[in-house]
Amino acid sequence: MTSLLHVLSPGMFTTVQDLGRFGYQDLGVPVAGALDPINLRLANTLVGNAENTGALEIRIMGPTIRIEADSVRMALCGTDADLVIAGNPSRHVSSGQSVRLRQGQVVQIGAMKDTSCCYLAVEGGFDLPRPFASQSTYVRGGFGGYQGRALQAGDQLPLAANTIAARSETRLNEISAVDVSGAIRVVLGPQDNYFTDAGLSTFLESEFTITQDADRMGLRLDGPTLEHSLGFNISSDGIATGAIQVPGTGKPIILLADHQTTGGYPKIATVISADLPRLGRMRPGRRFRFEAVSVADAEQARRDLEAIVQRSIGTIGPADEAREPDTDKLLMTNLISGVFYASE
Repeated sequence: MTSLLHVLSPGMFTTVQDLGRFGYQDLGVPVAGALDPINLRLANTLVGNAENTGALEIRIMGPTIRIEADSVRMALCGTDADLVIAGNPSRHVSSGQSVRLRQGQVVQIGAMKDTSCCYLAVEGGFDLPRPFASQSTYVRGGFGGYQGRALQAGDQLPLAANTIAARSETRLNEISAVDVSGAIRVVLGPQDNYFTDAGLSTFLESEFTITQDADRMGLRLDGPTLEHSLGFNISSDGIATGAIQVPGTGKPIILLADHQTTGGYPKIATVISADLPRLGRMRPGRRFRFEAVSVADAEQARRDLEAIVQRSIGTIGPADEAREPDTDKLLMTNLISGVFYASE
């Protein structure tokens, strides 16, 4: 029997992503990959995978999946939402912990209130093609992942491993790799000279809001208009993930994982790589400011982030699979007549 995951409900927008495909932008192929690569790496580590193994990137609302394999090990990372195993009663497994599942069990990840994306890794990963050396789904191009698209009800994701390792489950005891507070740090340019001094000051001194026009390709921001000095068209040139284009509207657009490979709007700045996972997690309505830093500061921030990730990985230990029940939570859902609070 082929081991697989049967998708009963796909969630809002669930795709297979790894760390992306590099070295093909000269062919017009975007990098794609996880919006929050930090939590993808953590989820993969929990189930014993290489960090670049393809996993499910879940946006806003998660899928419902039935296990069609003798046993599967999963881990969810990047959200306060639980992985819920259906049953009577249902079982809730916290984010940041691996869990072993059996044939026929149904798991669900519900609505996420704290982030725009999280990651569900499966031990061994998925048995899917790797166009341009990656399983990452690029929906606009129709390739990668599962048939080049977001998951749909009825999809059957083949697993790369028919058996899983015989070991105890593990959990992250510290999950602090992605900080969503503070300014988004940028390096100015490469076309900051296309903006007036007032436009640059506005960019660095104002607060911007992520609009509803936000997806894996980029985030359109609302806020004060940024004033151009040399027009808003340039000869198309290459685009890096995190580039901030400013079209004729004067409203900035931050380009994310699925961005086009070239563009003809001036780029006022580029988000540093250490802050890209934070942007990937942000939801529409989120407000923030920009802060200009040097290239040296950006490089140090990347090293600092990697040190935090490694410390988090270093806290992985045995999962307490037989924890005592939370009495307060039990009482709050089973209040005795005349009891109004769990503390009574």
